[in-house]
Amino acid sequence: MTVTAPAPRVGRTGWRRTIVAGIAALLVAAPFVWMLSLAFKPPTEVFGYPPALLPDAPTLENFRFVWDSTNIPVAMANSLVVATSTVLANCLAATAAGYALARIDFRGARVLFVVVLASAMVPAVVQLIPLFLITRGFPLAGGNDLLGHGGTGLLDTHAGLLLPLLVQPLNIYLARQYFLDLSPELADAARVDGAGELRIFWRIYLPLARPIVATIAVLSFTGAWEDFLWPLVVVSSPDMQTLPLALSSFAGSGATQYGPLMASTIVAIVPVVVIFIAGQRHFVQGLGSGGVKG
Repeated sequence: MTVTAPAPRVGRTGWRRTIVAGIAALLVAAPFVWMLSLAFKPPTEVFGYPPALLPDAPTLENFRFVWDSTNIPVAMANSLVVATSTVLANCLAATAAGYALARIDFRGARVLFVVVLASAMVPAVVQLIPLFLITRGFPLAGGNDLLGHGGTGLLDTHAGLLLPLLVQPLNIYLARQYFLDLSPELADAARVDGAGELRIFWRIYLPLARPIVATIAVLSFTGAWEDFLWPLVVVSSPDMQTLPLALSSFAGSGATQYGPLMASTIVAIVPVVVIFIAGQRHFVQGLGSGGVKG
């Protein structure tokens, strides 16, 4: 005779949590669903009354307009260049710096770590003027002489867009905290065999740091992809606009084109969604293990 255990009963607290989670999910999803609806609506239905969630005559004209008649393709290419370069730079430099601060005992390590933390606490708005002056006065760039005078430096260039994003202090902190949780015996055994610090980092610790590397990659990509303030300061020509700047042009003429705006917004969020889905497992693991431990 087989005895079947009774199914667990869901108490009132469980139902309440489910209802609250469902309401929260609806509140979060509602703007995205409405944005998707507007992207496929013709102009005559955007302000239709009563407002309908599903368009009566779905159209791809908004997407064709965005791709053929706006600066969105060029801006998207610029954003991809900046975001990809930011990811590569941070995954290499931030993890290497985090490893050095966590596993190499050198004079001034604690002071350097405090400086990294302090720089992470400085608001981005406060850094705008110093960063602008450094970018404009970059030596031997944009017509500048060796002292950084006479030209525009790195203004209105991909390098100028990248300069403040190459190494983020928060990523160094996350990498350091992750490497602190890894066993130091691995490095000790490698040193006994004659391995140098660079080899130990590259061949032993970096393969074990995939979760935190994925976390840094996702954070770096989304930060560079969504950055608006710094490109607004450093970019002056349409050919160097990033995607957030190009999106703002839809509302700059006084008559907002909501259909193309929503279509371009969907185009803008697709890469971020793809990056997050691709690295979701490692991203959550990285934050849940060493990334948030102090």
